Amino acid sequence: MTEPVPAAHPDPRDVEAADRAARQWLWPVPGPLPIGGDAHRDAACRMFMETFSPYRPSIIDWPKLSDDALGRLTSLPIWDIAVQTEGKARLRMAAYARTLTDPAWREAIGRNAWEENRHKEVLSNLVATYGIALAPEPVYREPRDAEWAYLVTGFSECIDSFFAFGLFEVAKRSGFFPAELVDTFEPVIQEEARHILLFANWLAWHRRRQPWWRRVWFELRVAAVWAFLGWERIGIARGMDTGGGQPADNNFTLTGGKSVSDESPGVISLMGVCLVENDRRFALYDHRLLRPTTTPSIARVVRWLGSWRERIGRGSAARGNGLGSSR
Repeated sequence: MTEPVPAAHPDPRDVEAADRAARQWLWPVPGPLPIGGDAHRDAACRMFMETFSPYRPSIIDWPKLSDDALGRLTSLPIWDIAVQTEGKARLRMAAYARTLTDPAWREAIGRNAWEENRHKEVLSNLVATYGIALAPEPVYREPRDAEWAYLVTGFSECIDSFFAFGLFEVAKRSGFFPAELVDTFEPVIQEEARHILLFANWLAWHRRRQPWWRRVWFELRVAAVWAFLGWERIGIARGMDTGGGQPADNNFTLTGGKSVSDESPGVISLMGVCLVENDRRFALYDHRLLRPTTTPSIARVVRWLGSWRERIGRGSAARGNGLGSSR
């Protein structure tokens, strides 16, 4: 899919207007949006198309960084995997879009693929600007199973974007990176919210439209995708070796708080920030559109368990102090 190339020096008012439009959207027809219906499909696809920004993040004036800030940026262990992830996502989404007979979904998911490629270009420009060395990129190959590849990519983005929302906010609060650099990435982060909003509604629509016998097979595939992603992230959490003697770069999703703040937030605190930011990112899109729920639900459970353990620990400490003082 091709898009108009924005002017090299657009009017700042046009850029800001497009940015605002990308963050809020309402379906103009009142009443419910039955899941799986034509109106649900039309609302999800129109949301994605009408919130597209032709300017940001296409036009980026990379700020000059101090030596300290540059060192922090170049030391982040994410750049190889980030560029490669966007490259694979573009190919997988484009491949799946070509299999679709529904023109609305085909156009929206095709646009999603184009935006993934734009993210890859943004990251490529960043590493070139700041002299970040990357490993050679692999050859990106068409997936043999387009639906499986799209499911893996979509659910992966739901997981990674949820944590990115929180880590990005931690970076803003900490001042660990210059505000100009953080602001530069803001539209990229918001685009990820649009991407997973589209995926969540496609998933619900697709499920509802299938006959029961296809639905059973589809749900088995979804379960297999989650098992695959869970196994992948267990390996990441353990710092599995990639074959070159270095921990997997995706480990940043779980440990990134240490890389964006002088004071690393605890897991419970980070989950809280992620949940708040997740809600904020979606707040201005029509509430009748479905939001991704699995990763936020798991985060709420983890947060509750962590808080429960902290309460148990404080109670045990208090009882221990009481016993000690009675002797």
